[in-house]
Amino acid sequence: MDFDFDMAVDRQGTHSLRWEKYAGRDVIPLWVADMDFRAPPAVIDALRRRVEHGVYGYTLQPPELSGLLVERMQRLYRWAIHPDWIVFLPGVVSGLYLAASRLTRSDEHILSPSPVYYHLFRAAQSAPRAWSDVPMALKRGRWVWDEDRLAAAVRPNSRMLMLCSPHNPGGTIFSRDELVRIATFAAQHDLLICSDEIHCDLLLDQGKPHLPIASLAPEVSRRSITLMAPSKTFNIAGTGVAFAIIEDAGTRKAFSVDLKKSVHDATLFGYEAALAAYRDGEPWLAALLDYLRGNRDLLQAAVARLPGVEMAHLESTFLAWIDCSGMGLADPHAHFLRHGLGLSPGADFGAPDFVRFNIGTQRSVLSNALVRLERAVLEPHRG
Repeated sequence: MDFDFDMAVDRQGTHSLRWEKYAGRDVIPLWVADMDFRAPPAVIDALRRRVEHGVYGYTLQPPELSGLLVERMQRLYRWAIHPDWIVFLPGVVSGLYLAASRLTRSDEHILSPSPVYYHLFRAAQSAPRAWSDVPMALKRGRWVWDEDRLAAAVRPNSRMLMLCSPHNPGGTIFSRDELVRIATFAAQHDLLICSDEIHCDLLLDQGKPHLPIASLAPEVSRRSITLMAPSKTFNIAGTGVAFAIIEDAGTRKAFSVDLKKSVHDATLFGYEAALAAYRDGEPWLAALLDYLRGNRDLLQAAVARLPGVEMAHLESTFLAWIDCSGMGLADPHAHFLRHGLGLSPGADFGAPDFVRFNIGTQRSVLSNALVRLERAVLEPHRG
């Protein structure tokens, strides 16, 4: 089946967070992490059928969805999970905040990588808990943990390690060896691992598989909280569904007890969208990944031609992490915005010399954005 990712989709007037931010301005919004593509036809059809039913009452968690997730974990990762381990949530971000506040005590400490998706460290701030940024290192074109800095950052009262895998914003797919070393470190220091794996299906480098850290061994699974969702994979973030996989019964109870006091249930339409996506969305996903690879290659080639900017190879996600430190700018985000590009400011992720560039858009939009990118980068070099 053919899927037309080049088809223009007008998101104006749809209350889109991404597009409404710069409404009425000549700005291409390539910031927040959703894509400009229509969801898989199977998802649209399933939602249409549910809408036409006409009654949208309180909704139970569909047992079929738990079964699909159990099958999916086994098929993709050879990870045998039990349906009882699954806790449904309205979003992965909710899971991060629940983990930080419910699974650590007020006198305990959290470790978080830097740069990283900001809700990992904001969850610690909000709890509130003491926390430390662990600067990542760029090695051979990949953002990876600096294990020496991690060892230096751990404290006697450290209780939780935040992991973003694949990494956002760096785009790294961590190897088995890299994950084993992190898991070993967590075991040595008796740390829970809260792993945001929302981008686990968006793998651009073929032959580099994603592995949930919890899937490495039962002893790793028992200290892990794995957060996943269909939202990034199938572009259905607005439907409101995610899930945590937590093997340890005590950890799961602490995480989920009286959940309604903290978060709302996943939504009726989220359940319907997730069922359809996981059941019938794989052909669409395969075509999407091919399209995103093309977009990734265009952006990487454009950045490589320009002075003052650099970009690590994007192994996964649709979010490129661009180093602008060579441009000598006080605020790269503001500079690109003046040239009609609405990117994510690196300061949000702990790195103000960077910007994050969303390639999840039609190639015509990306081509226009690359023209603006070139103008913005070359302007400081013109006399």
